[in-house]
Amino acid sequence: MLEKQKILIVDDDENIAELISLYLTKECFDTRIANDGEAALAAVKSYMPGLVLLDIMLPGIDGYEVLREIRKSSSLPVILLSAKGETFDKVLGLELGADDYIMKPFDSKEMVARVKAVLRRFTPEKPVPEDEALPKECVTFPGLVINQTDYSVTYNGSRIEMPPKELELFYFLASHPNQVFTREQLLDHIWSYDYIGDTRTVDVHIKRLREKFKDHPVWDIRTVWGIGYKFEYHGKRGW
Repeated sequence: MLEKQKILIVDDDENIAELISLYLTKECFDTRIANDGEAALAAVKSYMPGLVLLDIMLPGIDGYEVLREIRKSSSLPVILLSAKGETFDKVLGLELGADDYIMKPFDSKEMVARVKAVLRRFTPEKPVPEDEALPKECVTFPGLVINQTDYSVTYNGSRIEMPPKELELFYFLASHPNQVFTREQLLDHIWSYDYIGDTRTVDVHIKRLREKFKDHPVWDIRTVWGIGYKFEYHGKRGW
């Protein structure tokens, strides 16, 4: 029998947490509830969930701080839950590494669909033998390997951790070198119907990618003013 995927639900409202747990249990997920930030961080280590549904407004350590702590050592998928609908709150959550943002009150079917969508985009690391041919969903440039099969990125020989959405955006741009995409095209291709957001979502993810990959001599992520972004490669393929 396949092991159920584990979902950690973090919300100080016990009624909401129990309701979310009920919906996910019906979809054959294994769930655990934490009612504050400290309990959430402890459960991440002991329960080892595959995804965290994290409320922002928590007693003690708030959801943003919990997310910061998770991102210090893990690319564990995190979906923020919040009654706050301001763009600033969404952007801050994305900048801190959230994979999605759901506003309360939410439809139960939409919540389950978003959980499943994020889990589909995240695959745990799998060791790949050095002599094995590169998988189909893999792009390479000098010093860079982006593998969307096992969701890994290697830069100058080191493994770079990043959330699934960030990796998907990087892979998509790099797989179309020197082609310009508008923010709307990138938002539609990477997030599609799974995410209702604005084009600033793309800007936030581009900013985070640039912070990780700076000053490479033959490739970088360029802003094409008034249009969007492109992965610019200055060398020749077949190096």
